[in-house]
Amino acid sequence: MGKIHVHEFITLDGSYEDPSFTMPYGFADGMGELLGSFMSDCTGILLGRNTFEMFAPAWAHRTVDDDPGAPFFNDTTKYVVSSTLDDAAAWQNSEIIGAYDADRIRELKKDRDLYISGSGTLVRALLRDKLIDELHLLVYPVVLGSGARLFDGLADLPLTLVGTDVFDNGVVHLSYSSTD
Repeated sequence: MGKIHVHEFITLDGSYEDPSFTMPYGFADGMGELLGSFMSDCTGILLGRNTFEMFAPAWAHRTVDDDPGAPFFNDTTKYVVSSTLDDAAAWQNSEIIGAYDADRIRELKKDRDLYISGSGTLVRALLRDKLIDELHLLVYPVVLGSGARLFDGLADLPLTLVGTDVFDNGVVHLSYSSTD
């Protein structure tokens, strides 16, 4: 059975909706290696529609010279969870799998590790259905007081802290595994 590895950029108050809050903090040394450490085992990317629509124009034409993550994002099959998106041709190796269906995700997870970045609505559904194996939160030292919150609507969600990192830009990485 494969695993689902999630990474989210969030604020201290749990907001994830507009990742522009990350910009003043830059990308500290070690953050790329951290992300690469759990992306490296993944053979599929799972995305919600909003994140797909943000990522496609940002990544589709990047090369390894632009960003060392470009080959992973461009060459890996992307599975887009959406009931409204009609076409995923804007980004190579992308496939629309339809509306959220926990059984469909379990089927995808059977023989591959999946990586998720962003996609907060999808991540909340996966957390509710206990389908996430690793949750990597990169917590930025800012409180927005607005925006969608990652854990809104979730209750009784036991997680086990399995690792922490602190970066020199004030970002804290909290790594959790599901306790189920």
